Amino acid sequence: MPVGVYYAVVAYSVYSCGDAIIKGFGQSLSVFEIGFFIALFSLIPAVFAKPRGERWRDSFRLTHKGLVHLRSFSGVASSTLVTYAFVTIPFAETYSLVFMMPLFITVMSVLILKERVDLVRWAMLALGLLGVMLVVRPGFRDLQLGHLAALCCAFFGATSTTVLRIIAPSEKRVTLIALPAIYLIVVNAVLMAPGFVMPTIPQFGLLAASGSLVGLGHILLIAATRNAPASQVAPLQYVQIIWAIGLGAFFFFEYPGLLAYIGLAVVVLSGLVNVFIDGARTRIAGRFAEYRARRPGSPTDITEVQGPEI
Repeated sequence: MPVGVYYAVVAYSVYSCGDAIIKGFGQSLSVFEIGFFIALFSLIPAVFAKPRGERWRDSFRLTHKGLVHLRSFSGVASSTLVTYAFVTIPFAETYSLVFMMPLFITVMSVLILKERVDLVRWAMLALGLLGVMLVVRPGFRDLQLGHLAALCCAFFGATSTTVLRIIAPSEKRVTLIALPAIYLIVVNAVLMAPGFVMPTIPQFGLLAASGSLVGLGHILLIAATRNAPASQVAPLQYVQIIWAIGLGAFFFFEYPGLLAYIGLAVVVLSGLVNVFIDGARTRIAGRFAEYRARRPGSPTDITEVQGPEI
């Protein structure tokens, strides 16, 4: 098994522990103050993740200025909304709504990137939506603003991911790391100022721990994608559902009902099927390309060969 798989398991577990710490603050600090300190402390591990050959002062040399700033704004919105969701609604419900992000990404890929999506993928996304409905059960219970915040977080997260797919090939990696962090720190600093409450020493310790875990998780996830195929890394994100159930029960006495467990299982199943479909297609395309490369008269450089258009 590739070492990247182990990196991914640890990365998503670390993210979940950092999220649990955020949830533990409840309403004692504003979401902007929590976001400010989390972003600040997450920069500590990020300092060690600077790509070789790039300089931090080059972060503001942008190729797609509007799109880079749009991604940074989307990151701020997503982070703030998920923080509010964590402190107001159950852990597992937050994750189930945030995991609607693939649905939004797929819609955006069709409308913006002009990609083609087959019926199987749409069916799996619809199944995932059904799972979320079983967890949240709108119309059968009182929903809170935290549920809307988690849903909006999924939308802004999908926006950030879609924009990243457009700008990543041409922007420096230091730009993609530094600009979102600067946005988070500056915007949260401004918004937290009117109601700022000085954190206690224990709270400072927890904020530092959560921010460092978020930053560490980011580094580990980068290491995972460099050491394992995306088709093996992506399914491991659903480890967070297990952590959400466990941490929610142990620390916050949150126990989902039977329908919620079924819904969470459906969400995980639909996501895994989508990922495995992508992985199978990638392998088929790779093998087809390799076969063509071995035929007499075919290019000898495998990088010059394209697989079937899917």
